[in-house]
Amino acid sequence: MKIILSILFTPLVIFLTSSDALAEIITKTVEYKQGNTVLEGYLAYDDSIQTKRPGVLVVHEWNGLQSYTKQRTEQLAKLGYVAFAADIYGKGVRPKNRQESAAQASFYRQDRKLLRARANAGLEVLKNLDMTDNSKIAAIGYCFGGGTVLELARSGAKVAGVVSFHGNLDTPNTEDAKNIKAKVLVLHGADDPFVPKQQIEDFEQEMREANVDWQLISYGGAVHAFTNPKYKGEIKGALYDRKADKRSWKAMKQFFKEIFR
Repeated sequence: MKIILSILFTPLVIFLTSSDALAEIITKTVEYKQGNTVLEGYLAYDDSIQTKRPGVLVVHEWNGLQSYTKQRTEQLAKLGYVAFAADIYGKGVRPKNRQESAAQASFYRQDRKLLRARANAGLEVLKNLDMTDNSKIAAIGYCFGGGTVLELARSGAKVAGVVSFHGNLDTPNTEDAKNIKAKVLVLHGADDPFVPKQQIEDFEQEMREANVDWQLISYGGAVHAFTNPKYKGEIKGALYDRKADKRSWKAMKQFFKEIFR
């Protein structure tokens, strides 16, 4: 796979480590391909760490790889992980409004084979980095990305765990759950109108029948997109919830401690 690291993003995110040594969170765009399609991901890591470290693949919301996903990728780098945000839609494909976002998300949701291929292409980039400990890899995703990392797991990808934040839980073929090698954590808004009760019940049954190691945490009062501050109620059923955001991030960190120990 051809991978090209582009010019460093500016400004850099600077912070102090526990030893008070100055460290830099390095961020870079990474151009790569899935088939003949050029994709452009986003890499973040702590330059002060000299050894291999766990890797986390991040998958964006329905509006593509934009600022919110990049911020989350940088947050993971601050925790000591090498984090890579995959590009599902393709280089330069960054929806500008709800209609464009819905069209892109719908296209890939209707073609799960292609969706899985795009997610796996991003995973390969992460695995091929010299700094990544390939025995310790996880994938997380938000909304559209949450459903994507579940499809990544259903594809049989060799990852230690996947975390879905307010993502869709449905899949065309529940038999594919038998391919899951990862532990699964779903962080869900209990009042999310975009994920109906039947979809939750079907997902739980799917996980049970495939004997998957899974968890589903529901946050009372939270709806869709509860981790993203940009959702202020303009879209009915999608609203930021600070408490659920903090609790879900904490749950993810605890999950990582378990799978990476």
